[in-house]
Amino acid sequence: MGMLSEFRTFAMRGNVIDLAVGVIIGAAFGKIVDSVVNDLIMPVIGRIVGKLDFSNMFVMLADPPAGVPHTLDALKKAGVPVFAYGNFLTIVVNFVILAFIIFLMVRGFNKMQMREKEAEAPKPVEPPEDIVLLREIRDSLKSPRA
Repeated sequence: MGMLSEFRTFAMRGNVIDLAVGVIIGAAFGKIVDSVVNDLIMPVIGRIVGKLDFSNMFVMLADPPAGVPHTLDALKKAGVPVFAYGNFLTIVVNFVILAFIIFLMVRGFNKMQMREKEAEAPKPVEPPEDIVLLREIRDSLKSPRA
């Protein structure tokens, strides 16, 4: 039972729970970015380039067997080596978008932390009035009399 309670203590730490929440949100966010790239961005890029489906952009590296359709899935199932650059382009676009969004999030988080640090910075404490008066008297005694 000692190992079970030790595991429970480990699993209930704040860092582990925060990490689990981050992984779950990250996975869901990844699906959103995949959809944005596959359903919104790549069709526009495909329209500009002239091909609507990037997933079927490939180069066959060997002759396919007779009767096999010239689609990426069919060629892969038939064991034909293909250079699937369209799928790679889609994944690169996904990565760039995710990296940029993460950059913006970290940048915003850092700015928020800097604002909090500036707000928490101790303001210079005004000296009490009697100290101010004593300093004025001292300074007036130091100055040469005209």
